[in-house]
Amino acid sequence: MIYTLTLSPAIDYVMDTDGVTVGAVNRSSGEKIFYGGKGINVSAVLAALGIESTALGFIAGFTGDELERGLKGLGIKCDFCRLDHGFTRINVKLKSGQVTEINGAGPMIGDADIACLLAKLDLLTEGDFLVIAGSIPPTLPRDIYEKLLGRLDGKGIRFVVDAAGELLTNTLKYRPYLIKPNYDELCEIMGKPSLTDDEVQGGAVMLQNEGARNVMITLGGKGAVLLDENGVFHKRDAFNIVPVNTVGAGDSTVAGFLAKAADGCTDFNEILTFSCAAGAATAFSEGLATADMIERVLER
Repeated sequence: MIYTLTLSPAIDYVMDTDGVTVGAVNRSSGEKIFYGGKGINVSAVLAALGIESTALGFIAGFTGDELERGLKGLGIKCDFCRLDHGFTRINVKLKSGQVTEINGAGPMIGDADIACLLAKLDLLTEGDFLVIAGSIPPTLPRDIYEKLLGRLDGKGIRFVVDAAGELLTNTLKYRPYLIKPNYDELCEIMGKPSLTDDEVQGGAVMLQNEGARNVMITLGGKGAVLLDENGVFHKRDAFNIVPVNTVGAGDSTVAGFLAKAADGCTDFNEILTFSCAAGAATAFSEGLATADMIERVLER
């Protein structure tokens, strides 16, 4: 089974406007709602591919009810910890040529809520995948990812970590099955403003030496590089498309990797190709990738 963990999920309320004037009444020309969070995005793309996963995390209030309802409508199994206070975040995104974002703070998460999550994670068994993705809410300790992985260490669970900076590097001691930094995140880890192709590969080797089994680095318009668990590099150039929306593209590459790996595929060239196709399909869409869109990209 694949489990995805999103500690701070949100409802994204996207409004199209001709312009935004501070201190005045502004009106939108259209609105859309998306169910947000990196782990949730992974589950959504897996559901589009007909692959079952369970979304874990915290929800609260009427917005939490709507988030869970919407995800179940997408075919995603939910096993959230429900808080008895606060509200699941609403992130308002105003699109008027450029995007202005106002992100909600989210509810307070206490010790009893963490205990609820730990009880759910304790049910995972050998061979399961656990995707830990995104930032940590301010009410949780900064080492929460380490505590979660440390608790599950030795159970044969395949960890997938998609996070930035120390949130990622501090999990390497638990031998994650896959990590997926993007180019900017790798630059931050390496302490450099930019990286050559050789330095990108060197960064992947460093992260693997520190514990990661598979290291996939997404490079935006330059495609992606994968250093597999056998120490072999694979490269896939970017698909020749004009991006419409890059939000969730990285999460979609993770979903593509899992879709193949969970199916037993051991050809890492095939896995990387499908991962990049899933990411490109999202970049070519207003929302997240669909199975049809991924197949269309693969045909190209």
